[in-house]
Amino acid sequence: MEHFTKISDLHEAFGIKPPENPLFSVVYGEQDMCKGNNKLEFSSGFYIIGFKKLKSGSMSYGKTKYDHDLGSMSFIKPQQKVAFQNIMLEEKGFLIIIHEDFLAGTALYNEIKKYSYFDYEVNEALHLSPAEENIIWNLYFNIEKEYNNNTDELSKSIIISHLDSMLKYAQRFYKRQFINRKQLTGSTVTKFNALLVANFESRKTKDIGLPSVAQMAEKLHISPRYLTDLLKEETGKTALELIHLFLIAEAKNLLSEGELNISEISYLLGFENTTYFSRLFKKEVGVTPNQFRGRFLN
Repeated sequence: MEHFTKISDLHEAFGIKPPENPLFSVVYGEQDMCKGNNKLEFSSGFYIIGFKKLKSGSMSYGKTKYDHDLGSMSFIKPQQKVAFQNIMLEEKGFLIIIHEDFLAGTALYNEIKKYSYFDYEVNEALHLSPAEENIIWNLYFNIEKEYNNNTDELSKSIIISHLDSMLKYAQRFYKRQFINRKQLTGSTVTKFNALLVANFESRKTKDIGLPSVAQMAEKLHISPRYLTDLLKEETGKTALELIHLFLIAEAKNLLSEGELNISEISYLLGFENTTYFSRLFKKEVGVTPNQFRGRFLN
């Protein structure tokens, strides 16, 4: 697998013309990349934003891949493993390739790291409605215009401004996608809760530790960040917060029954030590486990 540190080298690997800027490039309407039986597998020091309608071929990042699909946006972060094979695009498609150094000294350098969709799997790409697609294309062409114009002292800041808008719109459109998939999100919440119950039942006979977001996501066949964002949109709580709420609810029940001591309850719930359990319990409930139990004993 190759690792690209220069955008020009990635352009060469794709078989497209060299970039106008060594730290930033846009590619529009290239209908074929990695033709024949070629497969390009790589990582890079770049952020890559892509809109594509695949006619044939496949692409992958994260742990999954997909083949043909409707128009969708993908967001790839630096150091992420990516693979393109036999890619043929429909007429419309673009890539925006941003070297990390291009963002240095701008607010977007830190802001871009906050967008969780850069950690989604390839099959969790953003699917755009026609109206949303128009917004993204308008932003892209504004960026492309600045990219191809004679560079001046304002070119970079204008490009950064359009990129910032594109990322903010993507965030908004993902929220719409979650809302429009209420049936899917509701099903995921139900399955998530069922997994927590099953995990708790297993801990009664096995030493398997606390459930983690990564474990839950793997069993649901989605990425941890996508799971967290989906649950946040549906319930107002992150995946980790929901795990903690479930554990505290079970702890309250066990404390109320009065059959196990604090250490035994902590171990049964999967905590490595009682101190961590007691600290989390007080944070969520407002009192220590002993104080909570005392209410039922008095």
